[in-house]
Amino acid sequence: MTMNRDDFQQLADLRLKEARALLTAEFPDGAYYLAGYAVECALKACIAKRTQQHDFPDKKLVDKSHTHDVERLMDAAGLTDLLKNEIAGDQELELDWEAVREWSEQSRYDVFKGDPTGGLVTAQLLIDAVESDKGGVLRWIKQSW
Repeated sequence: MTMNRDDFQQLADLRLKEARALLTAEFPDGAYYLAGYAVECALKACIAKRTQQHDFPDKKLVDKSHTHDVERLMDAAGLTDLLKNEIAGDQELELDWEAVREWSEQSRYDVFKGDPTGGLVTAQLLIDAVESDKGGVLRWIKQSW
């Protein structure tokens, strides 16, 4: 299946809505996973924006893009230095990015066993980091997609 920038933008917003719905229904494991996946989709939209129609893709960019690692995707999107500069003056964004950096696609297999809140707090913190109006990683990424 071919994916384009618009597809990834729509998926980013949809996955965040799904994450919120799962958290509201007290399914924090899925909520946590989908909140991180929303960021992944947003970064892939930024990468898609960098490609030109009919150009043969750069192999290094393609290799970097086929991952779930948000730091590698940030680099492939050309946003790493921009984020570093922005974080220097925005503590909220820095804290939000730290929360997002901890996410991994492996979280789809995680269950918040032993967490006294059953993972509700952890999932809420990630969703807040993704969608916050003050820092908000997704808000920040959308400026470049």
